Amino acid sequence: MCDVRKSVVRLMVMGLAAGLFAGVLTTANAQTNKQQQQRHTRRETNASRQARIQRTIDYTYSHRWEVFGGGGYLRFSSGDLTKRTNQVSWATAANYYLNPKFAIVGDARGSFGNASPLQFNNNINLAVHNPQINEYTFMGGGSYRFYAQEKYALSVQGLGGVGWGIFSGGAKGFTGPQVGFWQDGFKPAFSIGVSGDYNVYPNIAVRFTPTYVATMFSGTSGTKVQNNFGFNAGVVYRFGRR
Repeated sequence: MCDVRKSVVRLMVMGLAAGLFAGVLTTANAQTNKQQQQRHTRRETNASRQARIQRTIDYTYSHRWEVFGGGGYLRFSSGDLTKRTNQVSWATAANYYLNPKFAIVGDARGSFGNASPLQFNNNINLAVHNPQINEYTFMGGGSYRFYAQEKYALSVQGLGGVGWGIFSGGAKGFTGPQVGFWQDGFKPAFSIGVSGDYNVYPNIAVRFTPTYVATMFSGTSGTKVQNNFGFNAGVVYRFGRR
């Protein structure tokens, strides 16, 4: 009788152990399947996110036109022997994109500042104290967008055209050369710059452009180059479709 009870107890213990083991296996399998489903869902989510980002990139840089407007700063050389002038600038540009990377550019800028005349004639220096000088450039060229992401873009521009200098407007009737500045007139001008865009929306961006401007106002032949450095900043509006 005792052996029968022991056998029954053993069978019950074995059955309980088997049940527990089966339960553990079932739970482990369920957790494994759940983790696999979560990983699969995460992969699908990431894939959907990447697809959405790519659609935004394609939409952002498929616009035919970009129009820029803003202002900036230019450190300008006003004469052979005068100090450089700190100038405030306005700047506009229109880009016509042939494809997502290459564009034809039209650019217009104006800069204004008070220059220091040469200290070589007391009568002139007393009459003319830090007169205002103005320069305008009208240039055309090309742009290449070498980096384009959902929120950021980088491009480089090369421009050439004409510069218009007004150096005697505030000189109290004296000419530019009489106070040490360049002669008024039109001379060649060139510029290169690298633009960084932050896309607020696909069709609106904020742009910052460090820029180099070369002008040729010096001398009668205008062959000496003035190297001027500054930056422009403003807003870009994109429209139209290729």
